[in-house]
Amino acid sequence: MNIEISSLSNGLTIVTDPMPQLESAALGVWVNSGARNETRPVMGVSHMLEHMAFKGTERRSARDIAEEIEAVGGFLNAYTSREQTAFHARVLRADVTLALDILADILTRPAFDQAELERERQVVLQEIGQSRDTPDDIIFDHLQATIYAGQPMGWPILGDDETVAAFTQEHLRTYMGTNYLARSMTLVASGAVTHSEMVRLAEEKLAALKPGETPAPLPARWVGGERRENDDLEQAHMAFAFPGLKQTDPDIYALQVYVTALGGGMSSRLFQEVREKRGLCYTISAFAQAADDSGIVGIYTGTGEAEAGQIAPVVAGEMAALAANPTEAEIARAKAQLKSGLLMGLERPSSRAEQIAGQMFSHGRVLSVAEQTAKLDEVDTAAVRRIGERLMRSESPAMVSLGPVGQLESYDVFAGRFGGTVSMRAAE
Repeated sequence: MNIEISSLSNGLTIVTDPMPQLESAALGVWVNSGARNETRPVMGVSHMLEHMAFKGTERRSARDIAEEIEAVGGFLNAYTSREQTAFHARVLRADVTLALDILADILTRPAFDQAELERERQVVLQEIGQSRDTPDDIIFDHLQATIYAGQPMGWPILGDDETVAAFTQEHLRTYMGTNYLARSMTLVASGAVTHSEMVRLAEEKLAALKPGETPAPLPARWVGGERRENDDLEQAHMAFAFPGLKQTDPDIYALQVYVTALGGGMSSRLFQEVREKRGLCYTISAFAQAADDSGIVGIYTGTGEAEAGQIAPVVAGEMAALAANPTEAEIARAKAQLKSGLLMGLERPSSRAEQIAGQMFSHGRVLSVAEQTAKLDEVDTAAVRRIGERLMRSESPAMVSLGPVGQLESYDVFAGRFGGTVSMRAAE
C-alpha cells in the first residue's frame, strides 16, 4: 500500500491508496458521526439523512443522481453505523471526477425536499417493519439495547416509528450542520487514482464543507442483563455477549484470535461442539465489535425449541475450556484465517477504502499490512488465555433470546457461570 495523506484548509482529510494496475476506483467520504451522536427525540436521523442525501440537491434531482452515475456504469451507495456514516462510489478511471462531483453535491448542497422526505419516511418505516419480521436481524438490535440500555449506543440505527414519523427538514439540516464538519470527515480513494488529482478535486469540490469537528458522543457504559421474548417462531434465536475491547486496545489482536478460535469457522470450538458433535443447531458463530470507547464479544445461534435449553451451558463451557487451555494448533488456524481475510480484502479497492477510513478515525493513521500481520504473529496461547480469563470474569453478561425460548436457562444461572476463576468454571 502506497498511502498518501493531505488536508484541506477547512480540515478535511484526503487519503489515497493508488492501485495503478486497476481500471476502476472506489472513493467515498466517511463522516465520523453516526447513531450514537443522536439525541433521543431524533433517534434514527443519521440513517434518514443518509437516505435523503440521494433524493436531490440544488443542482440534481434524485433521478439525475441515479441516471448520471449509472450512465457511466458506476455504483453509488451509503451506509450508517453507530459511529460513522459513509457515502461512496465505484467507477471507472475516467469517471472519478463525476463520482466526486456527485458526492460533493450530496454533502454540500442537499435539497431535503419535503415531498421526497415524505416518500422516504415511508420507505424507512417499511425498512423498520421488515427488520421486525427478521428475527436473526432484530435480535442484534435487542442485544445492543440490552448491553447499552438507555444510551445512544443502544438505540436502533433505523430509529423507531415515532421518531421517523416526526422528522422534519429542519431536523436534517440541524443534524448535518452540527455533525458534518470537515475535521471529522475523510475522503478516501483507492484504485485507479493519483493523490495530486484527488487533492485538486477535493479543493475544487469540497472546500465548501464547514470547518470544525463533530461534538464527542456520550461515553458508552456497559449495562448487560437479559431480554427474553417467548414468541411463536420456528426457531429460538439466542445471543450472548460480554464486554470486549475498544479499537485501540493493545490486546485487540489477541481478542480477534480468541473469537476466531471460539466461533469463527467450521473448525472453531463452538461449531465443532454445538453443531458437529451435539447437532444442536444449524448455525452458531462468535463475533467481536470494537468501538471508539468500548467493545462487545458475542455469540449468536438459532436452534429448535427442544434444543434451546442445552445451548447456554455448552457456550459457557467452551468459553471456559478455551480460556483454560488454548492449543497451539487452533491459535495457528485462527491467525491464518484472520491473515487471509485481511489480505483477501486488500484485493478489492472498496474494502481497502473502508478499512483506511476506519483506521484514520480510530488511530489517526493507516496501519500497514506488515504491522497488522506482525501483531497477529505476536499472539500466543498466553495472550489468548489472558483474554479468555478476562471474559470469564464478566460480571454482567447480556443474554437475549427470541422465539420458543421457554426452556432456555435463566439469566441468573447463565450469569453465575461467569465472574469466577477459569479453573473453577471449567470444572462445573
